[in-house]
Amino acid sequence: MTTYRCPTVDYTSHLNIVLVEPEIPPNTGSIARLCGATNAILHLVHPLGFSTDDKHLRRAGLDYWKFVNIVYWESFEAFLSQCDKDNMYFFTTKTEKSYTEAKFKQGDFLIFGKETKGLPKPILDLHPDRCLTLPMPNPNIRSLNLAMTAGIVLYEAMRQVGENV
Repeated sequence: MTTYRCPTVDYTSHLNIVLVEPEIPPNTGSIARLCGATNAILHLVHPLGFSTDDKHLRRAGLDYWKFVNIVYWESFEAFLSQCDKDNMYFFTTKTEKSYTEAKFKQGDFLIFGKETKGLPKPILDLHPDRCLTLPMPNPNIRSLNLAMTAGIVLYEAMRQVGENV
């Protein structure tokens, strides 16, 4: 597989959602629709736990796929080699720092891990100061749905950069 970049899109002038090895097609489909609606760029880092032709993925994105700027990366290392590490935020349940403490700007990459395991420790260790979480006051709940989390964070980033929200 080769890395595909959106030929006419400048990463620095958009917010970017990065899904590292997503596993659940409806989550990715919902996030693709979210990115389409907000003009955010969706980055999908392989290996994916499904085919992008999967009928469940298409159903979740409905007929919006043609309006979504999607970049496919063969690995997280390939993504890191091409994108500005200073514009990355890593989302995890393994930190206490709330996403509301971040100062988002255009060109930022909002990075999420696979649904069952999150981001691997070596990725989180890249920039521990840029690891963020969504506070969950109920200790009985482990995590939120990936698409829900991406939506909450993306709209906060859009609010901060002054986009129409």
